[in-house]
Amino acid sequence: MLNVIFYKTHCSSPIGNITLASDGEHLIGLWFENQKYFCASPYITLIENYDFEIFDHTKIWLNKYFKGERPEINKLLLAPIGNSFQQSVWKILCEIPYGKTISYGDIAKLIAKQRGITKMSAQAIGGAVGRNPIPIIIPCHRVIGSKGKLTGYATGIFVKAKLLEHEKAKFRF
Repeated sequence: MLNVIFYKTHCSSPIGNITLASDGEHLIGLWFENQKYFCASPYITLIENYDFEIFDHTKIWLNKYFKGERPEINKLLLAPIGNSFQQSVWKILCEIPYGKTISYGDIAKLIAKQRGITKMSAQAIGGAVGRNPIPIIIPCHRVIGSKGKLTGYATGIFVKAKLLEHEKAKFRF
C-alpha cells in the first residue's frame, strides 16, 4: 500500500490541544492529544503546514463553537476518510442539532431503514461513531446510550461530558 501524505497544524481549545489534518483543500481529521484512533492509519504521513485556508476556516469555526455560537457544519469542506458504512453513520451525525442527543440504537434504526433491512446492531454504530475522524464538527459527542447515559468517547468520557454541558444538552452519567 502506498504512503499518503497529508498536512497538519495545531490549535488550542478550552478542552485541550487539537491537531487538524487536511489534504490541502478539505479537513480530513481533528484529533485531541492522546485520542484513541489518532490518525489511525500506518500509511498516512502528516507534514506540518499552516498555509491552508481550510485550517483558517476550521479554527474560526472552532472559536465560534467554543464561544457558544452555533456554526454550521456545511461552512467547512470536510472529507473524512472511512468506508461506506462509516460514511453513512457520519452523515447522520451531521444532522444532529446543536444541544440535542440521539442514541446508538436510534441511529441503528435509521441505518437499517436506509439499507432496507429489519435491524442493525447498535454496537456496529458505536464502532463507526468511535472512528469519526472529525469530532466536534461531526458531532459524535451527541450520541449517547439508550437511557440518556453517557457511553464511550475516543477522547474520554469527561471530554464528551464537557462538550454536552457546553451545548446544554441533557444526559446522565
